[in-house]
Amino acid sequence: MLIPNHCLRCGVCCHSDSPTYVRVTGADWSRLGADSARLAHFVGHRAFMRMNDGHCAALAVRPAADSTGGATEYFCSVYEHRPQICRDLDRGSAQCEGELASKQTQVLAMTLASPPDDHATTKAGQTVR
Repeated sequence: MLIPNHCLRCGVCCHSDSPTYVRVTGADWSRLGADSARLAHFVGHRAFMRMNDGHCAALAVRPAADSTGGATEYFCSVYEHRPQICRDLDRGSAQCEGELASKQTQVLAMTLASPPDDHATTKAGQTVR
């Protein structure tokens, strides 16, 4: 399994077409503060992060630029206030590997778009080119 070297080079865990993909608890809603109504929505009596264009509304995508070595960056615009489920997902964890495995087409496209020095590592930490 290829694991991107940096979460900023991946963002796969933030992508989904499901409007109920990222559950937002009451504590999460409070932590999101003024951004909660803009970034989250209710489906029935439960709150979830809004999904825009196939990814979380809080995900900011910075197109490839010379300053990043030609790689697109994916970052959370509310990182310090993100939902607990996002806080609990560690790069390289079983949950991360599950996201990568279930979204292999997206992972392959992002890995191929990264510069050679920033491809990916295996779980054992070996660089794959």
